[in-house]
Amino acid sequence: MEYTFTLKYQLSDQAEISDELIGRLATAGCDDALIGLGIPGRIALEFIREAPSAQQAMESALQQVSSVLKDARLFEVSPDYVGLTEVADLIGVTRQNMRKLMLAHYLTFPAPVHEGVATIWHLSDVLAWLANRGGYRIPANVQEAAAAALNLNLSKEIKRHRVLPDTP
Repeated sequence: MEYTFTLKYQLSDQAEISDELIGRLATAGCDDALIGLGIPGRIALEFIREAPSAQQAMESALQQVSSVLKDARLFEVSPDYVGLTEVADLIGVTRQNMRKLMLAHYLTFPAPVHEGVATIWHLSDVLAWLANRGGYRIPANVQEAAAAALNLNLSKEIKRHRVLPDTP
């Protein structure tokens, strides 16, 4: 199956984006990625990758990128964090329709990751909720990619915040 996902990295102080680096990424197997360099010190790689599962697609891409960008820090795997507009676009309804669903079903609609001026949910949670309701066409590869991205983001944060117990 084909999966679309993005890996976003914070580069080390020494990392410099060059044609040579982009060539090394392609040689490592990232020739199926569109590379974004819009923010200084960051790189985003949007993959469209064929694999038996979303998890395998993402893990192979992570290994390939880390073989080239050894000191870069992965800070986000997507699709994961979304607003109502992104979900609405994905399932083919208006943002207003998604907002009505959220408000009408406030007891069962997934809780957001962040609530504020911009409210953000895990895409996997919202897609699972919509699938349970029925009546929405949710591509299986998108739902699988969202679940894999959520797992990778959670794993990354757990490792980043893990506190090792004191040893005697």
